[in-house]
Amino acid sequence: MAEIVITKENFDQEVRNYKGEPMLIDLWAGWCGPCMMLSPIVEEIAEEYDGRLRVGKINVDEQPELAMAFRAESIPMLVLVKDGVIQRYTVGYHDKEALIEFIGL
Repeated sequence: MAEIVITKENFDQEVRNYKGEPMLIDLWAGWCGPCMMLSPIVEEIAEEYDGRLRVGKINVDEQPELAMAFRAESIPMLVLVKDGVIQRYTVGYHDKEALIEFIGL
């Protein structure tokens, strides 16, 4: 499944009220070098774990309200959400193995 672009308009439907598989949310920006390094890894995980994990992306420049709601002081920031509840988060670049361990798959 392709990554879902999360906006303030679809946040409730895609994240807050969604019941089902967990969602990994990537908070990023186009000017952020570590974000650009992490992006292909997140995309790979989205494809490999399709059906077991949903992956969403929030551009913090385009969605400042969501960035503030997640208290994103540094990016990249990855947030694992299950049934609308934040399970855990991490900040900074991580390799694929570390991300899979973080997600718990």
